[in-house]
Amino acid sequence: MLSGDTFRLLDLIMRLVINTAFIIVIARYFYFPKARRRDFFFTYVLLGFCIFMLIHLMSDSKMKTGIAMGLFAIFCIMRYRTESVPIREMTYLFLIISLAAINGLAWSAGSAKDGAIAGPLLTSMGELVLTNLIFVLGVWVAEAGKFVKSLSSKYVKYDKIDLIKPERRDELIADLKERTGLDITSVAIGSIDFLKDMALIKIYYNTDEDDESAQKMPKSYE
Repeated sequence: MLSGDTFRLLDLIMRLVINTAFIIVIARYFYFPKARRRDFFFTYVLLGFCIFMLIHLMSDSKMKTGIAMGLFAIFCIMRYRTESVPIREMTYLFLIISLAAINGLAWSAGSAKDGAIAGPLLTSMGELVLTNLIFVLGVWVAEAGKFVKSLSSKYVKYDKIDLIKPERRDELIADLKERTGLDITSVAIGSIDFLKDMALIKIYYNTDEDDESAQKMPKSYE
């Protein structure tokens, strides 16, 4: 029969393998294909590993979960507040933190003072794997995007300046649809150059792909 220390060590190794494997799956096969950000992929994998180990050690010292999560929240705010992190990256960050915390807190058994295993199983490996699979399923459903269309935007320099009038907005959208081939839903008129008969227009269109190439207004548009 395994001693309490041996059982706890094996339990830690198994949970660490499960945690690392599922974090790599989420970061590599859901986040990375669209973002192509190696820096965030590196961050997610190592952050998941660090939080798992910290949660495990804090659980050993019987620190309350609320205090532990509060420390992690402070750490994340201090680390990431100096740089604007996109919403998608921040969402994955919270997902990885949550998954690592769950895996780190999911103890399988305690140990008695004499080394024997004490207490019933709190979280079986099957339950832990199922919980991780539910996380993966949730990410897959969200990334599939079958329930909502993605609205993207682009800037175009437009030459038919007579169509920028509010009363001819439908004609403007129809002409832009014809010339761009995009499913344009709305437009916003920016700067207008009457000398060159040119206007800068931001178009909004439905697409099945993520496009963040025109999220910030250029100075010439303001």
